Amino acid sequence: MPDGADFPLENLPFGVASVRGGAPRVVSRIGEHVVDLVAAGVAVDLTSQPSLNALMSSGRDVRSEVAELLDGAQPRDDVLVPVDECEMRLPFEVADYVDSYSSIHHATNLGRILRPDSEPLMPNWRHIPVAYHGRAGSVAVSGTPVARPIGMLAGDPPSSGPSRALDIELELGTVIGRGGTRIGPDDADAHVFGFVLLNDWSARDIQAYEYQPLGPNLGKSFATTISPWVVTLDALRPFLVEAPEQDPPVDSYLRATREWGLDLTLVVELNGHAICTTGFADMYWTFAQQLAHMTVNGAAARTGDLIGSGTVSGPSAGERGSLIEITWRGRDPITLPDGSTRTFLEDGDTVTLRGWAGGAGRPRIGFGEATGTIVPAPASPHHPPAFSRG
Repeated sequence: MPDGADFPLENLPFGVASVRGGAPRVVSRIGEHVVDLVAAGVAVDLTSQPSLNALMSSGRDVRSEVAELLDGAQPRDDVLVPVDECEMRLPFEVADYVDSYSSIHHATNLGRILRPDSEPLMPNWRHIPVAYHGRAGSVAVSGTPVARPIGMLAGDPPSSGPSRALDIELELGTVIGRGGTRIGPDDADAHVFGFVLLNDWSARDIQAYEYQPLGPNLGKSFATTISPWVVTLDALRPFLVEAPEQDPPVDSYLRATREWGLDLTLVVELNGHAICTTGFADMYWTFAQQLAHMTVNGAAARTGDLIGSGTVSGPSAGERGSLIEITWRGRDPITLPDGSTRTFLEDGDTVTLRGWAGGAGRPRIGFGEATGTIVPAPASPHHPPAFSRG
């Protein structure tokens, strides 16, 4: 396997695929091959399902079983299938979708852009992991086209129309395996199955008109792209790091004694050109704290819940994980290698997210990619484009 490949033996993520035209089933990944777990006879009661939900809720260590399979004799040809002979599907049935706002750099940038004469961070931001409740039905697997959304736009009078400020948000999604409520941060690994790359597509002009007083709605609910491979928390344990110091100290239900930061590199490409490279380790709020906050009021986390990290941005200009930050709301357009410029996305643009842990002498635990291409808004809002969300 080439050095730097996303899927070495130390990774073994899980997804769902139609293998050589067959019914969707749970699979794993090694190098450029998909591991057909049903053909291999691995946990067939769990892996013959069209989603990961049964496997995730079981608590069974299937990853170790896959590693044992691959570390022994060469598997049969029907077990190791070339990736291009498989159609990847949405990996799990999304129960609930919550999206957070956990990067202090992103939140500060947005505050400076939208409220230039005020304190960038809202008074509650350093005290709780701020989030909104999204729509599970918006989540689609990588490769699904993204139709430009229609919504209400500001004007005199306001009127509906296609978004003219279509944006991306570079995120990591936490996938819940086993449910529970009032989950403490240090118990996160009993409930978190793994992680996906996540693009929270955002229509900034629709969002700007609607978000007061109750927050995002149509500007966020039209599409959310995730990568097809769920990288397990077990595979990422060597890359857990201490999270940044929180000032002021957080409330007791958010305090952790274990390391819950994740040392990841994340990249955004626009039409094949990298426009952002950033790290995940300095996210102010951790995935463990997001889960604790989501359940402290008695709400239950369920198998298949998806928690977005919020846009991942770093302290420098090249580390900003959204176009509204990169172009400073259109003030500073970016120029692509073909000479074209962008403030926000145009029809036909393709956005790809990539991410990995390790490398540079350590096993590279990669996520693959999460890709979406913008297609025009439908001529009529009542006749949407004819494509499936996977």
